[in-house]
Amino acid sequence: MDIALQFAPVTRDLWPDFEMLFGPKGAYCGCWCVALRLPYKIRGTMSADDRKTYIRERIEADPPPGILGYCEGRPVAWVQVGPRHDVPQFNSPRTCSRPLEEREAEDAHVWAISCFFLSTPLRGKGLSHRMLAAAIDHARRGGAHCLDACPIDHTKQPKSVALYIGSTSIFDAAGFEMVACRKDGRPLMRLDLRQ
Repeated sequence: MDIALQFAPVTRDLWPDFEMLFGPKGAYCGCWCVALRLPYKIRGTMSADDRKTYIRERIEADPPPGILGYCEGRPVAWVQVGPRHDVPQFNSPRTCSRPLEEREAEDAHVWAISCFFLSTPLRGKGLSHRMLAAAIDHARRGGAHCLDACPIDHTKQPKSVALYIGSTSIFDAAGFEMVACRKDGRPLMRLDLRQ
């Protein structure tokens, strides 16, 4: 069965859809997709409701911090994708996702895909490839010159619960290339969108 997905940048008017998708638990353990936006010392002291308020205010502030996927009119998917500077923890010097050059952390043309979330009934159906394709299109329309990701190599970490950052296999299939590997099983991958 082919599952049709349509995508739209998440904006203020789509907050109810984002909230519906993330559900009462805020997606994964009340994260509300703020893990790469705030340092742990801040995020760790926040309640799930505080994180929810934080991401709602971020969505309402514009530009959209990602895209929502819909199936038959219902929100079923989320990809956090946007300029690197919008996800400061992705740029931390201590992380394997840090940029190749320090200046890229503030360059509005260097974007990052940092999180995937898919409704439970649709998992395991190969939809992450379509989610990634939609994120690439969104980055191109947003003026990105390159798009970075730091996925998990599931062949080295097959039981990882952190596949919300994506698997290297989908990025390989989309043409991303490894540009650094600072931690085994977590390559920094990049797609040049200027070609």
